[in-house]
Amino acid sequence: MAAIAAPAQSARLTSGRLPGWAPWALLVGCFVASSIVFGIIAAGGELADFNIAGALIVGMILYILLIAVTSSIAESSRKAVDRVMTALVSTAFVIALLPLVSLLWTVVVNGIQRFDAEFFSYSMRNIVGEGGGIVHAIWGTVLITLMATLIAVPIGLMTSIYLVEYGRGKLARAITFFVDVMTGIPSIVAGLFIYSVFALFIRPGISMGFMGALALAVLMIPVVVRGSEELLRIVPNELREASYALGVPKWLTIVKVVLPTSIAGITTTIMLAIARVIGETAPLLLTAGYTLSLNTNLFDGQMMTLPVFAYNQYMNQGTSPDAAVARAWAAALTLILIVMLLNLVARLIAKVFAPKTAGR
Repeated sequence: MAAIAAPAQSARLTSGRLPGWAPWALLVGCFVASSIVFGIIAAGGELADFNIAGALIVGMILYILLIAVTSSIAESSRKAVDRVMTALVSTAFVIALLPLVSLLWTVVVNGIQRFDAEFFSYSMRNIVGEGGGIVHAIWGTVLITLMATLIAVPIGLMTSIYLVEYGRGKLARAITFFVDVMTGIPSIVAGLFIYSVFALFIRPGISMGFMGALALAVLMIPVVVRGSEELLRIVPNELREASYALGVPKWLTIVKVVLPTSIAGITTTIMLAIARVIGETAPLLLTAGYTLSLNTNLFDGQMMTLPVFAYNQYMNQGTSPDAAVARAWAAALTLILIVMLLNLVARLIAKVFAPKTAGR
C-alpha cells in the first residue's frame, strides 16, 4: 500500500497547479515592492520625483522572474514557460496601451477647464484675451470633413469594385500601384496640389472650405480603396455564383449581394479614413485658411477647423497665454469626442445594415 501511495503522491506534486489567486498576488506584491523601492529613492528629493513608469517596468520584470521560478517548482517547466510568455504578452499590451491612456488623460485634464456653454456657442470674433469659443471651428470641421467624405467614398468604393470585380491586366496593376503610392504621400503635398490647381485656374492666394475638402479627399481615397478592396475580396465566390445562376446580372449582384455582405467592414473602413484626415492641419492651413468668424459657406471665404484652431491658439497666445492654451486643449478634446461619436455611429450603422444570419 505504501509503495502504491508514494508514486501517487509524487504524481500529485509533479502535476500540481498554482491557485488562481497566486499569480495575481505575486503581481500585486511585485508592484508594491517596486513602488516601495522607487519611493525610497524619491524620498531624497520631492514626491514628484517618483518614477511611475520605472516602478511599473521593474515590478513587471520582478513578477516575470518570480512566476517563472514559482511555476517551475510548483507545476512544471512547461507550465512555467507558458506563464512567462503570458506575462510578456500582457506586458507588451500594457506598454502599447500606456501612451494612449496617458494621452487621453492629459487631454481630458487640460481640456475640461473650458468645457462650458460659452465655449460651444461663441466664436473668436473680437476676442483678444479670455473667453471666446469654437463654434466656428466645429462647423468648419464638420462641413469640410463631410464634403471630403462625399467626394472620396464614391470614388474610392467604385475604384475598389473595379479592381475586384472587373479589373484585369496592366491597368488594374497600375491603379493598385498608384493607390499604394498615394497612401504614403505627406498630407501637406495634398494641400499644395489643391492650392496649386486653384491658384492656376482661379487666382493665387485663394482659400475656401471646398479646397480643404478636396485636399482631405485626396488623402481619404487611397485608404477607402485599399480597405474596401480587401473586404470585397473576402466575400465568398459562392454567393456571386449563386446570384449568377439565378440570372441576376453582374452589376445587380454587386449591389444586392457583394456590397451588403461587406457593408459592416466598409463602414469601418470609411470611419478609419475619416479619422485619418479629420485631425490634419497642414493641408487645411494652405487651402481652407484661417478665420475668427463663423462661415458655413464652403465655396466662399476662409473656414476654421478644430486642428487649425488648436494650432493657432498654441502658436499665437496673444495677451492671455493661459486662456489660449486652455482653448487649444479644449479644442483637442472636442476633436477626440467627435471622432469617438463618429465611430459609435459607424458601429450602429454596420449593425443595422449587416446581413442577418439564421443563427441570430
